[in-house]
Amino acid sequence: MTWLTTRIPKRLLRWAPLLLMLIFPVLGNLYHLVNQPTHKVYSLLTPLDQAMPFIKYFALPYGVWIFYIYVCIVYFFFRDRPSYYRSLLLYTVCALTCYGVYLVFQTTVPRPVVLGDDPFAQLSRFIYNRDQPFNCFPSIHCFSSYMVMRMIWKSPARNRVNVTLISGMSLLIIASTLFMKQHVIMDVIGAIAIVEIYSFLFIKLPSLYRNKMASQHREFQA
Repeated sequence: MTWLTTRIPKRLLRWAPLLLMLIFPVLGNLYHLVNQPTHKVYSLLTPLDQAMPFIKYFALPYGVWIFYIYVCIVYFFFRDRPSYYRSLLLYTVCALTCYGVYLVFQTTVPRPVVLGDDPFAQLSRFIYNRDQPFNCFPSIHCFSSYMVMRMIWKSPARNRVNVTLISGMSLLIIASTLFMKQHVIMDVIGAIAIVEIYSFLFIKLPSLYRNKMASQHREFQA
């Protein structure tokens, strides 16, 4: 390994952690394996979900979702490296948790018939054709959008501009899942819940433990 690192330019070595983002195509392939109808499909539809209109213009933020997540995570790579690693960890465990739920508790959302030949209608139909109406709870769109928003709120690199941009876009994508009739309110709640649970387990708890150990160490030295 030493022999290898001495022959790779240091500039390239600094970019090497970006290779961890190769987990995304792996998770994407796993998703396609579970995006199949099972013998029993549940519905979490509420009267509020039924009252929400289908708005085809939300197809645009819904469609750019994964590219937005990539941009945010790469941004963390350059501006806040710990948040980069935490984002990859949280995304992976949350996605795998979603897949596990999909295998045992598959939900669906009724989709409207999309009329018209304008770009937004065509994009809506493309989204519907590309993704089957299964595997809704929890929402992957929502957990990942909420995750990067939560990360920037806690990041030492946060400022008014990046907090506004990331929060605004994340909320727009979350709203798009509802107005595109791809998800229901419970899917959003479930998505936020798993991010909070894993954030506590993998970020908050280790931090509390380190602080406790540091405090005990200081008391021992005193």
